[in-house]
Amino acid sequence: QVQLVESGGGLVQPGGSLKLSCAASGSSFGLYAMGWYRQAPGKQRELVATITSGGSTSYADSVKGRFNISRDNTKNTLYLQMNSLKPEDTAVYYCSRYRGTLPAIPRYWGQGTQVTVSS
Repeated sequence: QVQLVESGGGLVQPGGSLKLSCAASGSSFGLYAMGWYRQAPGKQRELVATITSGGSTSYADSVKGRFNISRDNTKNTLYLQMNSLKPEDTAVYYCSRYRGTLPAIPRYWGQGTQVTVSS
């Protein structure tokens, strides 16, 4: 069983930055695509960013140029650097591990970490 544990959320002012981390248990972390999702109150969960096992990245249009997804396979950890944060970025952020090397079907989820952007 794979466990994913997110950290790094919190309260930040508009224009500020946060870096989220997702620590994964188990072996073969580097063989799987990973992703970040978010869910705001009253809204559906949406995809924020993905990274393949080979390191290729993709982003939702709403965060492109502001967020950066990365991974450290030696530490079994996924990251999301969030810059120029806006109030509309407020949500619970979840990391996921996909079934394979490409970001197609999420297989495992973390418990989420709250990000609140407010003055």
